[in-house]
Amino acid sequence: MKVARFHAPGDIRLEDAPEPEPGPGELKIRVHNCSACGTDVKISRFGHHHIVPPRVMGHEIAGEVVSVGSAGTGWEPGDRVQVIAAIPCGSCAECRRGRMTVCARQESMGYHYDGAFAEYMIVPAKVLAVDGVNRIPDGVSFAEASVAEPLACVLNGQELARVGRDDDVVVFGSGPIGCLHVRVARSRGAGRVFLVDLNRERLEQAAELVKPDAALCAADTDVVEAVRELTGGRGADVAITAAASGHAQTQALRLAAPGARISFFGGLPKDDPIISVDSNAVHYRELSIVGANGSSPAHNARALELIGSGQVPVNDLITHRLSLDRLPDALNLVARGEAIKVTIQP
Repeated sequence: MKVARFHAPGDIRLEDAPEPEPGPGELKIRVHNCSACGTDVKISRFGHHHIVPPRVMGHEIAGEVVSVGSAGTGWEPGDRVQVIAAIPCGSCAECRRGRMTVCARQESMGYHYDGAFAEYMIVPAKVLAVDGVNRIPDGVSFAEASVAEPLACVLNGQELARVGRDDDVVVFGSGPIGCLHVRVARSRGAGRVFLVDLNRERLEQAAELVKPDAALCAADTDVVEAVRELTGGRGADVAITAAASGHAQTQALRLAAPGARISFFGGLPKDDPIISVDSNAVHYRELSIVGANGSSPAHNARALELIGSGQVPVNDLITHRLSLDRLPDALNLVARGEAIKVTIQP
């Protein structure tokens, strides 16, 4: 079979490998789609401290069960499945408290275990043990199901930020995550959703698809003033920074309405993670600042339900479908911001 292996930063090789066989409690799946994201780009360029090369990358996984390692897994050959990316241990203090997204012993597909930029892969028993394999609903394609993983992360972020009915929501970043944030906010009953980006071309492409109430290009617009004008001077109830930008985070705080929730959804570069916060503004205006770190198995299951029900469409966000041998092209498309969502079809 063909696999794309990370050997070192800048060194991803398409290689031949023997088909893996499942051990006890494992599944072997035929990968139909594995979508690519900005994290894959970062790994390809800089590596990751959890990755010991060589490693097959790819963590947005959808495929078909080929064989099972032992009876009693609940899965059979032919089952169409989506697989979680982040694997909580299920037993640490945070997992026992229901906070699996901040599991102290979390592992990940494509990091600790070979991922899905391959024709076949093994789903570890640890994934099955935490209900991390989900049945793809009828009518949902493998490509759409592969988007359930980033959608699950968006669900986690919006639950933590308590996005709700009639909220005015600002989303910074018009990439695939930003587009999903717009649609999830709509599904949760938000009143108006505003989309912000520095790249006008990317913003216009995204706005054409997800139809925000306003699209604000931060390159030539004072975003804080624009949001205040759009909201009658009040500001936004929720601001979500789906971009790795400290400036966006400070803007989010400045445009927040009293009692607003600010989601630092996108992490900052590790060599520049510090921003300034007006503590009195947080204090007197009763603002809440929340983080968001990945998703739980339950978020993945709910994401598939939202896709299957049509509440959060994702098919039109998949702008590029490429074969495994074009993975470098896929990563370059993501890096340049020329695509919304790119999926690999091994």
